[in-house]
Amino acid sequence: MASTGRRPSRVAKLPPRERILDAAEELFQSEGIRRVGVQAIAERAETTKMAIYRHFETKDALVAEWLRIVAADYQAAFDRAEAEHPGRPADQILALARFIAEGLPAISHRGCPFINSIAELPDRSHPARQVIEEHKARQTRRLVALCAAAGLPDPEQTAAEITFVLEGAQVSTQNGSIDQAGERLMTIVEGIIGRHRSACGSSRTTTG
Repeated sequence: MASTGRRPSRVAKLPPRERILDAAEELFQSEGIRRVGVQAIAERAETTKMAIYRHFETKDALVAEWLRIVAADYQAAFDRAEAEHPGRPADQILALARFIAEGLPAISHRGCPFINSIAELPDRSHPARQVIEEHKARQTRRLVALCAAAGLPDPEQTAAEITFVLEGAQVSTQNGSIDQAGERLMTIVEGIIGRHRSACGSSRTTTG
């Protein structure tokens, strides 16, 4: 999805559906879901409300599709980590943490799209909330699997600790409460992995 600075040079080149999603992303991120109407999206996408409804039955469906794309970006980070560090699950976990750390500057002025959306959509039956919950569940499963593959004891607990740190760093960056959040994030995740590895090694020594 494009940044605000790139839109004028590329919006006319996008197919209609992608142009609508591009405009929706920009407006939802900068102004919020509730404040943005379909007409505003149509004007930004240089199309009509009728055209939007040809591609998306409702505004809620458009919001859900936008978040589905955002979620796919996060899932792609798992795939890249696996491709770049084959057979090294601990390094894959660190690569995921680095992906989050490198994205923190954008969060500092735009906010996390998942956090922002949950705040605006309290109804858990909303299709966008369901997209977020499915994404988070899938992300947790993949992280637990990496922790297990890395030989870390109690993979569920380790994955929970890492998740708290990753998501906490995003919230802290968004509200400006912690400086050097990216560097601190990496240090903490490295510490979690190291601590659990040490515990595993101590357990093996004791039982041996």
